[in-house]
Amino acid sequence: MKSIVTAKKKPSRRYGVNLWGDANSPINKRNYAPGQHGQRRKKTSDYGAQLSAKQRLKTYYGNISEKQFHKYYEEAIRRTGDSAENLVGLLESRLDNLVYKAKFVPTVFASRQFINHGHVTVNGKKVNIPSYMLKTGDVIEVREKSKTMAMVLASVESNTRETPDYLEVDSKKLTAKYTFVPKFADIPYAALMEPNLVIEFYSR
Repeated sequence: MKSIVTAKKKPSRRYGVNLWGDANSPINKRNYAPGQHGQRRKKTSDYGAQLSAKQRLKTYYGNISEKQFHKYYEEAIRRTGDSAENLVGLLESRLDNLVYKAKFVPTVFASRQFINHGHVTVNGKKVNIPSYMLKTGDVIEVREKSKTMAMVLASVESNTRETPDYLEVDSKKLTAKYTFVPKFADIPYAALMEPNLVIEFYSR
């Protein structure tokens, strides 16, 4: 668990923002990047701003691999409508993200391990792929044998964050129904996210 917590805190200092709204984030105390010269911030170029936006968004969703993240971009521009909205809709539909947003686990990194270890079902079938894409109406459930895990109980009872409107969560049964694919404005980002700059980055 310590490695999961560490993985969650380091990026917040690297990017100078509290990515997940963690009350214990080191950025709350030291609002500068790590390292000897972390306090020196230069004016960011357009490319630098786009790169930073990409890294923040990629890290927020559990430090998704560059290859997989680029595939989401390709799918986002392939679909009709606003590409930035399409991108965040795809990212939000990942199983690991929704298990985290349902408050079944404390972090998106913990969610990935939780799913890998077979603790979750979708529509009654075990799914152990964190990147599994949910569709509207799909129901996530913590498996019966996993519902008494200390991590799960502590996360569900935590008051540090709320569940978003696009999830109907039953905290007693430990189920969550994905009711609709959210737009950017529906997503409770704790830090500034700029998916439009991510699209610009890959479109260069």
